[in-house]
Amino acid sequence: MSADNALLTLLTEKLRNNVLVLPTLPEIAVRVRQAADDPDINLHAMAEVIALDPALAARMLKVANSAFLGRSIKVNTLNQAVTRIGLFQVKNIATAMALEQLFVSQHPQVLEQMAELWRDTIEITCISMACLKFYQQKHKHTSLNMDTMTLAALVYQIGALPILTEAEKYPAVFAEPAYLRHAIRDLSPKIGVVILESWSFADIFVRVVQDWAGLAVTDEPCYTDFVRLAAITRQQYPLRSNESQLLDSYLQQGLIPKLDFMQEPQVQQHYQDAKTMFM
Repeated sequence: MSADNALLTLLTEKLRNNVLVLPTLPEIAVRVRQAADDPDINLHAMAEVIALDPALAARMLKVANSAFLGRSIKVNTLNQAVTRIGLFQVKNIATAMALEQLFVSQHPQVLEQMAELWRDTIEITCISMACLKFYQQKHKHTSLNMDTMTLAALVYQIGALPILTEAEKYPAVFAEPAYLRHAIRDLSPKIGVVILESWSFADIFVRVVQDWAGLAVTDEPCYTDFVRLAAITRQQYPLRSNESQLLDSYLQQGLIPKLDFMQEPQVQQHYQDAKTMFM
C-alpha cells in the first residue's frame, strides 16, 4: 500500500472508530469562553482571566492597538483593551489569538508543516476580514461581525492538525507533499467538524468548516463566503473550475467590488491593517 493510501486509510479508520487523537482547546481559551458565558461577568473580571496567560494578554493588547480597529490612541492596560474590543467580542478574539498554541510539534518535519499551515491560515483570515470589512461599510445593517469572522477563518482547516500528527508515522508522506495535501483535502473538513463539536463551538463555525470547499451560495452572505473568497485568492479553493462562477455571484451580491478585488485599494488597506493583529 502506498504511503498516501496508508495514511488515508489510517485516518479514516480512526475517525470512524472515534479513536483519532484530537487537539484540545488551549486552557486559557476555555477559561475565557467560560467567563464570557457568565451573565455576571464584567470588564475587569474578564481582564483578570486573560491576564492569567501573559502571552494572550500581550496579543490582546496588540489587537486592541491594531490598525484594523482604527484607533490612534494606544491602550496600555488589559482593562482598556477589553473595553476597546468589547466584552461580547472578546470571547471569540481571545480564542482566536490562543489558537496559535496548537500549531506546535516536537517532530521537525511536522513542525515545519504546521508553521506553514498557520501562515496560510493567517493569510486566509486577513483576506476574509478585509472583504467583510469592505462589505460592512457598504451594508451597514449586516448581522455578520468581525470577531466571529476572525475565529471562523482561523479554524477553517483545523482538521489538518491531527492529519499532520498522524503523518509522523509515514516519513514518505513528507517526501511527497502531494500526499499530505490529498489527505488534508479529503479529510480535513470531517475531522474539523469533530474537533469543533468536541470544543462545543457554535454551529456557525461548524458550517464554515463543512462548506467552504463547496459551491453552495445562500441568498444572504455568510462567513463561509468570505473564507471561500480568501481561499480562491490564495489558490487553495479545491474546485478551481468553478471559481469564475462563484466570483461572478459574489460580485452581484456586493461581497467584492470587482473580480480582482484584492487590487481594490480599500480592500488592500483593510488586508494590511488586519495583518497588524498577527504580526
